[in-house]
Amino acid sequence: MSPQKRVKNSQTPKRTSRCSNSYQTNLLAWKLKENLSNSKSILKHGQNSPVEDSEHADSDEQAEDALQIAMRYFEKGPFKTSRSKDKTLEKHLKTVEDMAWKNGLAPEGIDILLNVALSGKFGSAVSSRILRCMIPANLISEDSVVKAVSWLCVGKCCDSTKILFYRWLVAMFDFIDHKEKINLLYGFFFASLQDDALCPYVCHFLYLLTKKENVKPFRVRKLLDLQVKMGMQPYLHALLSLYKFFVPTLISVSLPVKKRIYFKNSENLWKTALVAVRQRNQGPSPEPLKLMLGPANVRPRKRKWNSHSLIPVLNSSSHSKEYGKNRMCLSYYLGSNRPFPVEHLKSFPQLLQNIHCLELPSQMGAVLNNSLLLHYINCVRDESVLLRLYHWLNQTLQEECIWYKVNNYECGKEFTSFLDTIIKAECFLQEGFYSCEAFLCKSLPLWDGFCCRSQFLQLVSWIPFTSFSEVKPFIFDRLAQLFFTSTIYFKCSVLENLKELLQNWLLWLSMDIHMKTVTDSSLETTFSGSMKSVFELIHYVGWLSTNAMRLESNSTFLLHFVLDFYEKVCDIYINYNVPLVVLFPPGIFYVALLSVDSSILNQLCYIMHRYRNNLTAAKKNELVLKTKSEFIFSSKTYQEYNHYLTAMVGCLWTSKPFQKGSYFDPEVFKKIGIAKYKTSLNLVHHPALLSYAISFLLKEWPEEKTVNVSSIRGKKWNGYLDYLFSEGLQGLKHFIQSSICRSSVP
Repeated sequence: MSPQKRVKNSQTPKRTSRCSNSYQTNLLAWKLKENLSNSKSILKHGQNSPVEDSEHADSDEQAEDALQIAMRYFEKGPFKTSRSKDKTLEKHLKTVEDMAWKNGLAPEGIDILLNVALSGKFGSAVSSRILRCMIPANLISEDSVVKAVSWLCVGKCCDSTKILFYRWLVAMFDFIDHKEKINLLYGFFFASLQDDALCPYVCHFLYLLTKKENVKPFRVRKLLDLQVKMGMQPYLHALLSLYKFFVPTLISVSLPVKKRIYFKNSENLWKTALVAVRQRNQGPSPEPLKLMLGPANVRPRKRKWNSHSLIPVLNSSSHSKEYGKNRMCLSYYLGSNRPFPVEHLKSFPQLLQNIHCLELPSQMGAVLNNSLLLHYINCVRDESVLLRLYHWLNQTLQEECIWYKVNNYECGKEFTSFLDTIIKAECFLQEGFYSCEAFLCKSLPLWDGFCCRSQFLQLVSWIPFTSFSEVKPFIFDRLAQLFFTSTIYFKCSVLENLKELLQNWLLWLSMDIHMKTVTDSSLETTFSGSMKSVFELIHYVGWLSTNAMRLESNSTFLLHFVLDFYEKVCDIYINYNVPLVVLFPPGIFYVALLSVDSSILNQLCYIMHRYRNNLTAAKKNELVLKTKSEFIFSSKTYQEYNHYLTAMVGCLWTSKPFQKGSYFDPEVFKKIGIAKYKTSLNLVHHPALLSYAISFLLKEWPEEKTVNVSSIRGKKWNGYLDYLFSEGLQGLKHFIQSSICRSSVP
């Protein structure tokens, strides 16, 4: 696999027909000049005067000539020359570094420099500097990577150069135009895991490169042996988890449920340059798009400082590889079985016709702005596609979250738009991204609660179904700290998004309700464990709500959001077919029962009515199946509900509240205007309904000079009930009809 030495004879053009390498080298100067001129003209167009343009043009030509000379020097330069004693080498190396960091290198230039760096002809120090400035102007040829890997077999480069090369491969993975030939070298990369120094970086590269067909029993055994030798290292855990994801039957050992960060970020060395590459490739940054059934149309607008954090444009591999070639026509793709580029995808019927041969973009982040590709991800469920997308999100979210690093929040506007795009994609797919969960775990301890508030809370609502006890220390404990120290409006927003999170988890759980073990989930846990996670989430919200009501002096506004959450909880068994009933805590129930707001009381009545229906349905199901549920339907649940029911009937109907050992401070009732609560509290005297009682008397007996609400008894009582129902208190109506016998009129 050792690459052939290039030979260039500019004075003998006839020989170019016999040697493709020589021909390519002869064209190198022209290609480099063309690429650099294009990028220069784009950046400078419309900015300078004619005199300035002329001066810049002369300077650019000189730089381009210097780069061409430097490339020829490195291609044919001396072997093992000391860098400190060779001023020519330093001059050409500086030229390459400057041009690479400024404009990037053409694919042909990267091809030359990769051979130079990994052949070791100039020594390890020079090889390291070359690899550090290996920045693509657009894409990297797959053939160049294959030839570079062949140098690793020769053993010409030192270990530090190999490590830097693998880090470069990981950082530039999405810029490589194709991966098929590289994947053929999978066995070579896997064998490199034997090297302890290379192992973390090779694991990272294999994590990106692995496909289902690469997972073999002997490789699983080898990884398990390495795990025994080195311990449970995060990078080995990552590759084993990926193998188990592709072929679960090959790995029977239990792995830790989930790690947050598997690998160190390899982009750091080239971050600034990669920013420029993304900015140059994608052009003006797009506005946040509304996902709809059709291709994404991008409107340009003024670029911000951190515009590189936006989604890359659609750009498939083969479509971008045609350097200097004529663009292939659409009929070429439609009339053959060749891959169909995403650039030509314009409609949903076209997606259905080409779904078997669709070529995904070179940078997977581009799918977030295209609803047709999101349909493809949702329908095909290709594991490698999801892994590429998750990896891109991981890298981008780790590096582009600048809002907590600087105080200038103006720089975070485009990051906010980026988060909005991710959230819209999650809503479109009705599925949360694990990369976003890892991002929350890392960034919540640094979050101030203000910047990107809406986006962060929406990301919380889309946390994928997981073990609550596992994510609680990383996400929910930190969220609780912000919750208790923030305004009432922040508290309401948190409760609303936790309600959405509960709904998303219940929808996921309801799909797997008939499976004893959830095998399609990364949780790899039993159904009982999944039920426990939902149970713990509900109790967590109950704890938050109880303490928040104390902090906010039993705010009616906040109580509405709390009851909205429990309106979702009370119908879990019937609406989601999940055998779970969790009642609200006493600190919420009694505050709502004694509220002076009629809408709160009405909502409480509706929730109690729905709890009754769910418990009744669960009891009937137990009797039919003649088996008792192992999850939640214990006698304690029914006793707790009956206790609440007795208190409500006493407060609204019999005027005998809190009889069985319950004690309430009389000052509580004095504050709501009820002195004799043990004998007078009912539908008429309840502070939330007193105004309705007065309105009823004034409407029915307008001639009465005095209003005596205590006169509402007997026939007046039935008329008063009908009046309450006509005023829209439907929750109260359902509760009375289901839980109270109206024949027992007070």
